[in-house]
Amino acid sequence: MSGEAVIAKRLVENLQTDLRALSNETKRKYPPVKEAAEAGILKIRTVVAHNKHVMPALVACSGEILQPFLLGCDTKNLKIIQLCLQSVQRLISHEALSAGAAANVINMLWNLMESGMEDLKVLQTAVVILTTNTVVRGHSLAKAIVVCFRLHFSKDNTTSNTASAIVQQVISIVFERVMAEDEAHADGAEVEVDLDKLKTSSTVSKEAPKTLRPCATDAYLLFQDLCCLVNGDKPYWLHGMTEMTRTFGLELLESVLNSFPQVFLRHGEFSFLLKERVCPLVIKLFSPSIKHRQGMSTPAPPVSPERPSFPINMRLLRVVSVLINKYYTLLVTECEIFLSLIVKFMEGDKSFWQRILALEVLHKLCSQSKLLRCFCQSYDMKPHSTKIFANIVNALGAFIQSLFVHPVVERQSNQSVDKPGKEGSSSQSQSQNAPAPTQHPAFSYKGVFIPLLPVSVAGTPKPVFLELLDKTDAPSVPDGYGLSVGFASLLDVVKCVSGIVTSEMDVEERRIRALNKDKNETSKRSPEAKKENGVLSDVDKGLQSLWEELVNSSWCGVLAALSLLLDACMDEAATEYILKSQELYASLCGKLGLTVPRDAFVMALCKASLPPHYALSVLNIASPQTPQHKGHNRNTSRDGLLQMTQGSEGRSEDTGDGRNQVVAVGTPLATVVGTQQGPVMLTAKNIQCMRAILSLAHCHGTILGTSWHLVLTTLQHLVWILGLKPASGGSLKVGNATETPNTVITTAVMAELPILSAMLSRLFESSQYLDDVALHHLIDALCKLSTEAMDMAFNNREPSLFAVAKLLETGLVNMPRMEVFWRPVSAHLLDICQHPHTRMREWGAEAVTALVKAAIGYRHEPPLHENLKLQTMLLGPLQELSSIPHPDIRQKQLDCVHQLLSSTGESLVHGWPMVLGVIGAVAEDQGESLVRSGFQSLQLVVTDFLPIMPFYCLQISVGVAAKFGLQKEDVNISLTAVGLIWNISDYLYQNRDKIREGLEKEAKQMGETQPDGIEQPVPPFDALWLTLYSRLADLCVDSRPAVRKSAGQTLFSTISAHGALLKLSTWQIVLWQVLFPLLDKVKKLSGSAATDRDAETAKGNILIHHSRDTAEKQWAETKVLTLAGVARVFNTWRHALLSLGDFPRAWALLLEHIEASALSTSNEVSLAALKSFQEILHIRPPRRLNALGRDSPSHSNNDTELDLDLVVPNEEVIDRIHNNATILERTSSEERAEFEFGEGANAELDDATLWATAWRVWYNIGINSTKPPKSRDTVRVPSQGFLTSLVQIFPALFIHIKPRFVAGDLQKLCMVFQNAVSVPVQADMSIFIIPSISETELTALQQTVLHALDVVQKAVSEGPDSMQSMFPAIFDQLLTFVTYACQAPSYGQIETKVLSKAASKQSDWVAMNYVPFAEKALRMSAQLYKETATHPAVMEQHVMQNILKVLQFPLGLKYACPSASSWKLAVQCLLEILPVGLPVARQPSCSQHFTEMWPDLAAVYELFLFSEHPAPAILSVEEQQEDESLDVQVVQLIREQILPYSSSTPDSFVARIMTLLNRGSIHSANTASFLDTENRQLREEFAKACFETLLQFSFITHDIKGGAQDEGALTKLALSALLQRCQEVLKKYVEDERLSGKCPLPRSRMAEMSFVLQAVTTLMQSLKKAQQQNVDSATWDQVIGLYPYLVDCTTCTSSQVCKALKEALYQYQNLLVAPTNRLTNGTTSD
Repeated sequence: MSGEAVIAKRLVENLQTDLRALSNETKRKYPPVKEAAEAGILKIRTVVAHNKHVMPALVACSGEILQPFLLGCDTKNLKIIQLCLQSVQRLISHEALSAGAAANVINMLWNLMESGMEDLKVLQTAVVILTTNTVVRGHSLAKAIVVCFRLHFSKDNTTSNTASAIVQQVISIVFERVMAEDEAHADGAEVEVDLDKLKTSSTVSKEAPKTLRPCATDAYLLFQDLCCLVNGDKPYWLHGMTEMTRTFGLELLESVLNSFPQVFLRHGEFSFLLKERVCPLVIKLFSPSIKHRQGMSTPAPPVSPERPSFPINMRLLRVVSVLINKYYTLLVTECEIFLSLIVKFMEGDKSFWQRILALEVLHKLCSQSKLLRCFCQSYDMKPHSTKIFANIVNALGAFIQSLFVHPVVERQSNQSVDKPGKEGSSSQSQSQNAPAPTQHPAFSYKGVFIPLLPVSVAGTPKPVFLELLDKTDAPSVPDGYGLSVGFASLLDVVKCVSGIVTSEMDVEERRIRALNKDKNETSKRSPEAKKENGVLSDVDKGLQSLWEELVNSSWCGVLAALSLLLDACMDEAATEYILKSQELYASLCGKLGLTVPRDAFVMALCKASLPPHYALSVLNIASPQTPQHKGHNRNTSRDGLLQMTQGSEGRSEDTGDGRNQVVAVGTPLATVVGTQQGPVMLTAKNIQCMRAILSLAHCHGTILGTSWHLVLTTLQHLVWILGLKPASGGSLKVGNATETPNTVITTAVMAELPILSAMLSRLFESSQYLDDVALHHLIDALCKLSTEAMDMAFNNREPSLFAVAKLLETGLVNMPRMEVFWRPVSAHLLDICQHPHTRMREWGAEAVTALVKAAIGYRHEPPLHENLKLQTMLLGPLQELSSIPHPDIRQKQLDCVHQLLSSTGESLVHGWPMVLGVIGAVAEDQGESLVRSGFQSLQLVVTDFLPIMPFYCLQISVGVAAKFGLQKEDVNISLTAVGLIWNISDYLYQNRDKIREGLEKEAKQMGETQPDGIEQPVPPFDALWLTLYSRLADLCVDSRPAVRKSAGQTLFSTISAHGALLKLSTWQIVLWQVLFPLLDKVKKLSGSAATDRDAETAKGNILIHHSRDTAEKQWAETKVLTLAGVARVFNTWRHALLSLGDFPRAWALLLEHIEASALSTSNEVSLAALKSFQEILHIRPPRRLNALGRDSPSHSNNDTELDLDLVVPNEEVIDRIHNNATILERTSSEERAEFEFGEGANAELDDATLWATAWRVWYNIGINSTKPPKSRDTVRVPSQGFLTSLVQIFPALFIHIKPRFVAGDLQKLCMVFQNAVSVPVQADMSIFIIPSISETELTALQQTVLHALDVVQKAVSEGPDSMQSMFPAIFDQLLTFVTYACQAPSYGQIETKVLSKAASKQSDWVAMNYVPFAEKALRMSAQLYKETATHPAVMEQHVMQNILKVLQFPLGLKYACPSASSWKLAVQCLLEILPVGLPVARQPSCSQHFTEMWPDLAAVYELFLFSEHPAPAILSVEEQQEDESLDVQVVQLIREQILPYSSSTPDSFVARIMTLLNRGSIHSANTASFLDTENRQLREEFAKACFETLLQFSFITHDIKGGAQDEGALTKLALSALLQRCQEVLKKYVEDERLSGKCPLPRSRMAEMSFVLQAVTTLMQSLKKAQQQNVDSATWDQVIGLYPYLVDCTTCTSSQVCKALKEALYQYQNLLVAPTNRLTNGTTSD
């Protein structure tokens, strides 16, 4: 069995049961009912029996089956009625009723309703029959609805309430049937309604249009009757309605309209009802409310026939709300009216509850963005339409303001209408007095405290008063509710407007992007730029106008209200909502290009972030000007904004407000407009607003435009007040106590400051995402701020560095597009750098340098080194800093340059001229540290970057280095700069080929440039060298000695080392435009130098040697260095200079300088000039090839000389570089040999004119410098070193002038030599120069003079006869020098003292020790004579005689000579020359030249052998013996060289010689006193030698023949005298001994006696050995005559004498015996 059958079976059974029960219940009282029940049972059974499908059969018979139950309800018996209604409901629920049966049931329910029986069951049955199916239609449906309505108005509350619900349910059922019917006919289109016909028919009859379907017809008639009932008219369809309340009717209308908008929107007939019935009804019912209090200044009386009813108004507003929300598209015009009414309800003349109700409606509307869009599009954009949207927003703003401005009036209005009394007084007290601090959100303004209540659930408005359907009177409005709803509505407006514009913009952007993509025109702009510019330019103009109207219509009201709320808000979250709303609106305005509203919102945010009065003065706020839009000139918005401004200005601080508590106190920032006096206090709200500003600028910087200035101004003041100071890179940091002494910040804010600083940094970092236009706006705003700060700083006020720091930060993050911002930013920063305020310009320089460093270090595409224009642009600001005189700016500039070089120097290809220009622009008056910084950069350039810079920049580098050399701040830097020039020159040399090629290529491209002062064309490479030489030459005349010295050393070392690179024409330029001008400058400056001590030296701060303590002495050093350097150049590069046509002129000019310097009053200069003279003569030791290459000159060397042994360039090239074939080829083998061996064959220099000039200069120097002074005053005596150097020059010079050297030249030379040797030295210097008298060393000068004479002598010896005639002159000069051994020469009028008497300070000058010099001259003379004795000129000029005459002085003085060595040397020389000269003199052919020599020779012997100056007593025996041996040697010379040739010598000479021998044979003591025991001057060996000599020539062993007779006669005379003297001695001795008694005689007497006895013994022995015929008898007589005296001496006690006496007496033995041969008259008899 199917389920339907089961249900049918159960229904049948239940019906039968019900009928049986009814039959049983009515069988006594109501028989008709009983019968009907039984008939019904029978009928049911019949249906069941005859029909397979029971249910349809039951429905067909439902009238008969239902009849018993209907009759039962008519009985009025409750029990029976309940039983019947239950059964009827069972039939209804099983849908077992036909339409007719259903109509009967409705009639039954009507009857029960009218009888008042079972109201609830009736209602229940009605609901069941209407909800089960749709069989009840038409009038039956209307009757059922009326039943429910009538029961609703029952006096029973339960029934009424139930009926109320049932009515609403039934009405809903009716409309649900329509919806079901529509769904069933969804495929079919609705019949188009003729509205005109419908309007006409509706005015005539109330029938439903024929176009409606059945269910729709019922609904139409029902809704129409509802409208009539609410309007108070008689219903057309709902017959039987006895009463109807307007409130309930409005509720039903609102319920239908709210629940079934599909019906009204689908069916034109229902839409017609809305327009023709509902809207007029609502407008009509609003009339009493509208009239209320219009034009009245005081509240209306409590009771008034037209007093607005809260239930009616509330329900009307609900209906209006539904109409607007659901049916706006149908009722555009009507909605305009409704909205205007709602806005009017918001006005202040309405009851407060009315305003709250309208506010709740607006809150609902404002949360729906589509509605707001429609409002704006339908009304505000229409030319002659009411500006609904603008009015709504303005109404909200005005309402919010009224709560703060007239709080008491609002409360009174509320309480007077509703519940005056206790509640009202409570509200007033809350409004008047601000409460204690609370945790709850609230607003407080001017003493008015209003709490903030929740009015939304999950973002959906939750109205309160619109839901009070059970209230008949308006309840009191909770404090703060109105404000809360208004606040929420404003936020919703902002949210909706923003959502509309933003979402539609996004859609448009996607559409346009897709369109462009299809066209392959993808935009290259940033996303923000696309949105702001691309969309607005391509979007539909109508759509854009809508967006603009949305904003224009609302911004004034929103801004006014939000500004006031922001001012009054005490809650952080609420404040955040307000700030976000203002930020949203500002961004919208910016996106749409609405600058005025954008600026207004930005201004509001800025104002809120600063204290009120401070903001007015700082931001220079004026009354905002509302733009005039088309067709819209609404005063409300403008008034609201003005009120907002005025209200904010006058707001009072609430000490109980946590958001208004002061969290930071700082100093005000001075501005152009004015400065607040006293500290500035910031609240937590100010800080929160600052965050909002940062958020706005960060997220929407693209749209700010000119508002950037306002934003940045505010941020600048906030940063200043908070004490944030700029740090590296432009970021901000918390200032220390010294920087912000007046700033007081709470702990919470102190912790937040780093966050704010980071936000500020991120703000400017985000500028990299701005489009170019927006970036320009930002930069322009920062520049304006900075300009204002500069203006303030001019007034000596502390400026804000915010703008400068942020300009830097902005520039750093926008490096990829630096072309956009570089020029304006750099130009402004350069202006800042010129500001007189220190901090301001320091930060300007910091910004410029940081930007330049970042820009240079940025990876550009194409790379920076390939982009000349970009490099020039980037380095331009850095270079322009050089024009700023402030040292601190220049310091930062130079630091930047140094860092650039250290980090990115390799990329500075085209920028090197600018970088070098910056380095070289350092001025001397800007301090030592600045110069040092610039120089560090230059050092880095020279050390690391010379290889990578363009070749033309090398010349610039040289110039810059020279500038640093010329600076006067730091001498060490100048010295190091000179070293850098040397390094540059070294680099130029090492890379000469590459540099030469590069310069030539660049010269072709750029045009050749010549160094300063160079007129003739010079190759670029040579021009570079000339520049280097010229700059060094400039440094050589610097005012500081150390710099001059270093520069001079470097200049000449460079020329010497690298001169091979120059061409011949360039050498001429070097010579005439560098070297000789340098000599002239040095000569001029040294001549004008001061002779006083330097001021700095006089202070004692610097220890300077006395040789450098005046400018004159210091310039002397420079002069020395310069002259030596030029001379070295001449010597080193003579092979190049000789090729010049004007070399003789240059040679002569150089010699002139040398001569002038040599005659300088400065010993240093004069000596150095001579050394230079030596240099150009190439007087140097043999040079060795330096295998190690060249060493750079040592600048720390204190010696004034240059290192004269620099390796020549070709040698250096050989050692350092292998590709030097060119230079080697240029060097001839002769030159190479000369380089290697020093004084080589200087064939190229051997020019008569050149060397004649050199000889003339030498002579002039010599004769003028050694000329003896004629006066004792102002004596200038040349130094020994000078004279030595002068003389040293001559030998090398003589080599070149030797062929043309004549006697006159020798005379000049000897004069110079003689004068030079005669020059004394100062007494205080003599101990350092002159050897002691006992030493034998020559002074350097003496040795040099003798060497020079020796050179001349050798040349004469080797020369032709004409030169050999000069021998006598050489002898004369040497002999003159010999005389100086005994008598020092005089020097003009200068008084000198002898060295041995140096202890006496009688004179300032000391004569030289001439003894060694004279002795050396004597040796030379002797040697020369031995070599030239036979030379005719020597003989003719009586050289021998002259030598003997000169020897008379030392030999005659002997022991009186200053030095014993003098006479001893004289003796030796005499012994040497006589054996050579005497044979020449004895020659008959030459004897005539020696006639006058013999007396001089005899005089020499006599003066020496018998000197008048006895030996000093201090001589030892050994010394006496040595001296005596010399005497013996002289006697030996006589014996050997003179006496044997007596026949060839004059007799007079021989006689004098014999006399001398006789005199010397017995030399008695000088004293007659026999008591002189110390007399040791007896020369025994000498006497013996004399005696032996006499004997040798007296006893001739051979026969006397010829000339021997003369000799024999001379000998006899000598023997006689000798024997007579012996007799006298013996006799004298005997007498003295007798007289002395026992006292012994002196030793000398004893020695004399002993010698005489020995002589007698010897004489007798000689006589015995001689031939007897040679011995005269008289001689024997004299000998024998001595015998008695000998016998008398036998008493002597001296053993020595006795021994000698014994020997003598032994000799007489042979005489006592008769001789073997008898003598007769002296002849033998044999």
